[in-house]
Amino acid sequence: MGRSEVTDFQIQWVNETGSTNADLLAAARQGAEADAVLAAEYQSAGRARRGRSWSAAPESSLLFSVLTRPRIDVARAHLVTTALALGAVEACDSLAGVRPGLKWPNDLVVADRKLAGVLAESVVTGDRLEAVVVGMGLNVRTGATPPEVADTAVALEDVCGAAVDREELLAGVLAGFSQWMDGIEMPSGQAALVAAARRESATLGQQVSVQLCDGSVLEGLAQDLDDGGALVMEGGARVVVGDVVHLRGR
Repeated sequence: MGRSEVTDFQIQWVNETGSTNADLLAAARQGAEADAVLAAEYQSAGRARRGRSWSAAPESSLLFSVLTRPRIDVARAHLVTTALALGAVEACDSLAGVRPGLKWPNDLVVADRKLAGVLAESVVTGDRLEAVVVGMGLNVRTGATPPEVADTAVALEDVCGAAVDREELLAGVLAGFSQWMDGIEMPSGQAALVAAARRESATLGQQVSVQLCDGSVLEGLAQDLDDGGALVMEGGARVVVGDVVHLRGR
């Protein structure tokens, strides 16, 4: 489709690719500069967390990835995900009058139905973080979600009841993302990101089931986020990586 600029970002739109994250990861390893953005009308091999696939009909969703090179510890790379998610929350609010919540660790939800997913992947050399590529798939068009996930997913136009321009939405997301990234290398900026994630959280205060990496399941009240953004359960259990299900009616 072409190129456009939003603040300092260089945006390229393509009709189809396998995965915008995979494309930018390859570019990052070849020395591409930060702030490259790749957006696609369709992804044939879109990815979500834990190797899952992400599928959306052509031109129905906002599918894009951003290449960043923040000077932060590897352990803090996930804050780039938080920055993009917060930028999307603010853009959906300002452009569509819809303010999604953040479902820990990486989803945007409306009334507990998934609006968007965020996936960050890193390039690490030794103990040094070389790059973080963070991608988002945000359901925009009415009919973007197939019938089989109608009870668990939602599109932005379904919620706001009006047409949403995807390029304008991308510009809004990137503008907010840029503001949050401005402080990510400083302790105060990292603290501000976690504080905002607490405010926007749809998970805190909920009874949840968390599937951990080893396959075990932890259930209880999601009580807080710690200073690094990990989920803190009632009783003090701390979850750094896991899949969360909100348990309604408990």
